[in-house]
Amino acid sequence: MTSRERNAESGNNRPLEGIRVIDYSQFVAGPLCTMLLASLGADVVKVESPVGDAYRHYEPLGDNESTRFYALNQGKRSVVCDLKTAEGRAFSDSLIATADVVVHNMPHQRAALFGLDSETIRGINSAAVVAVVSAFGTHGPKSGQVGYDLIAQAYSGLLMADADPGDQVPRRSGGIPFSDITSGLLACISVLAGLTNTTSQTSRHFEVSLLSASLLTQIQDFVRLEKAPRPGVDSHGIANVGDLTAVSESVRSSAELEPYYRCYEAGDGFFALACLTITQREKVLELLSLEDPWVANPQSPPANDVEREIRTGLARSFARQFREASASHWIEQFRLVAVPAGEVRLLTQLFDDEQVEANGLVRRHQQARGGSVDVYGTPFKINGIPSLTKRPAPRLGQHNVELQKELSKREEYAK
Repeated sequence: MTSRERNAESGNNRPLEGIRVIDYSQFVAGPLCTMLLASLGADVVKVESPVGDAYRHYEPLGDNESTRFYALNQGKRSVVCDLKTAEGRAFSDSLIATADVVVHNMPHQRAALFGLDSETIRGINSAAVVAVVSAFGTHGPKSGQVGYDLIAQAYSGLLMADADPGDQVPRRSGGIPFSDITSGLLACISVLAGLTNTTSQTSRHFEVSLLSASLLTQIQDFVRLEKAPRPGVDSHGIANVGDLTAVSESVRSSAELEPYYRCYEAGDGFFALACLTITQREKVLELLSLEDPWVANPQSPPANDVEREIRTGLARSFARQFREASASHWIEQFRLVAVPAGEVRLLTQLFDDEQVEANGLVRRHQQARGGSVDVYGTPFKINGIPSLTKRPAPRLGQHNVELQKELSKREEYAK
């Protein structure tokens, strides 16, 4: 009986019920992928070394496990498997034999050493979908290099996209792992594509990289016209990536010409204004009793310094008026004329936010040793109901006995 048939027979309404995912990944991208699959109903078995996923030990809490690990591994079962031993390899092979999906983030040579290369997995289970997350991809001069989010952001230009003149060195925007998160989403999409491929046993090995994800986040800007700048010089004429001040000033010089898509200071705080259509921009101008000859294309480069001064003066007029009333006042005024605007919040405020709670975006887990932990809920709703995982993040090796019993029953059934 296939996993899909088991799903149909059980009457479960989450689309991946009956799908088994064997997850060898660590840190962020791979675990995010498999956490999302668990949210959709998959049985995710997290295979860990005797010391566990390294993220368990990153800024650990009182129970010696990380809040970041909690966030990325809810809904999974954990088994300890030492892939450096023959016994561990045999256990791993038996798990792969039961898999619909295998996910890992090892470089090819290391994966081959542990029996997780595509050829070995196909030899054990030819129907399994394999998803691999790497730093730089599996081809090219950097294919064998290990890299994390910061390395990918640096190499791809993403780190310089929000350069701050106050920094002595480039920094990640808000410390957010954009490359990791995007890679995890791409890996999840790949798995779902593989699971829908019922007509062919080919094209079931999917690869995504932190580099590809980093470029994807910049897709709107990763465009070069035929008359491109000379090699080593960007579209703003900057030739030296080491000149952080020049890069940051270039980014901000371009941004200051666009008054319709940015945050502003109000009389009591901040709010965001986001206009992407001419109609929306014109409504803002009408509300503020201002005129803008460049309203149709506020992103266009100024023809000269006089034009630049006029346009930056308009942005200053926006800012001056917005400081005269509260953020809630302006948000309401814009709502009345169908112009998108919203309050600026801190992440910590969202745990008790009505909108977040109403959509299943936060939930409380009871951890066996760590007490209650509030974590991200689920991005998925199915038939109007948030598709939440049933389990908190597992303790290291919590499900070894359980999985061993399941495998023994499978072997007995096969006889």
